[in-house]
Amino acid sequence: MVSSVVREALGGRAVIGVGVAVPGPVDEATGVTSPINLPVLHGFPLRSLIAEVAGEEHVEFRRDGVALALGEHWLGAGRGVSALLAVTVSTGIGGGVLIGGRALGGNAGHIGQIEVSGLTGGDCLGRTTMLESVASGPHIVEWARAQGFSGTSGEELAIAYAAGDPLAASAVARCAEAVGQAIGSALALVPVDVVSVGGGFSRVADDLVSRIGEVVAAHPLPYVAATPVLPAGLGADAPLVGAAALVYRSSLLPRVGSS
Repeated sequence: MVSSVVREALGGRAVIGVGVAVPGPVDEATGVTSPINLPVLHGFPLRSLIAEVAGEEHVEFRRDGVALALGEHWLGAGRGVSALLAVTVSTGIGGGVLIGGRALGGNAGHIGQIEVSGLTGGDCLGRTTMLESVASGPHIVEWARAQGFSGTSGEELAIAYAAGDPLAASAVARCAEAVGQAIGSALALVPVDVVSVGGGFSRVADDLVSRIGEVVAAHPLPYVAATPVLPAGLGADAPLVGAAALVYRSSLLPRVGSS
C-alpha cells in the first residue's frame, strides 16, 4: 500500500528529495514512527521503505507537527516570525515549534499529550486528562453525545453550532478552553511570537480559534497573554505543504541525532 502510493506520487518524475510527515511519537534516527492511533505502524521501517521505492537518498522523515510548523512558517500564519507554535486540532491534536527561526525536531511540540486542568474526556494512552483525550474532534463529539447531542460527527456538530444549538455551543466552549489551557502552558515554558491553530476540527466553529485566543489572553503571565493566536494559513493543504517544506526548508531542521 505505502509503496504504491509513493510510486503514484512520483509518477516516474525525478525529484530533489522526499518529505515524509508522519504522526508520532517518532524515532528520527531509525526512521520509525509509533502513531498513537495507528498501532499497525509501530516499529515499521517506514523511511527505509520509502527511500527504497523512491530511489532517493534525501528522505526527510519527520513528525507531522514538525512539518506543520515548517509549512506555516514558510507559507502560512508564521511568515516573518522567528518563533512559532503550530497546533492542529483534528482526529488527534498535534503541534510543532520553531525557535530562533529553526524547527525543533523529534517529538518536541507534542502538545496533544499536555495535561489540562479540571477537564476529563475519553482515553488517550490510558489517560483521560490529556488535551487530545478532552478536545480532539472524536472526543468532543463523544462528550456532546453524553450530554444528549444526537449527532455523530464533527460535521453535524458544526451544523448544530451554526444553528445555535446550546449543546453544540457547550462542546465548542469546552474545546476552546482545553486547547487554550494547553497553549498557555506551552507558552509559559517556551514563549513564541505567534501561535497558529489549524486542522479539520478547528473549523467546527467559525469563532473557535478566536475563542482559544481569548483563553490564552486570560493567562496570568503577561508574555503568554500577549501572544497572538491566529488561524493556520495553509488550510486543507497543510499536510502536503508541510511535507514539501521538509525538503525545501530542510536547512531549518536539526540534523538527525543532534539536540
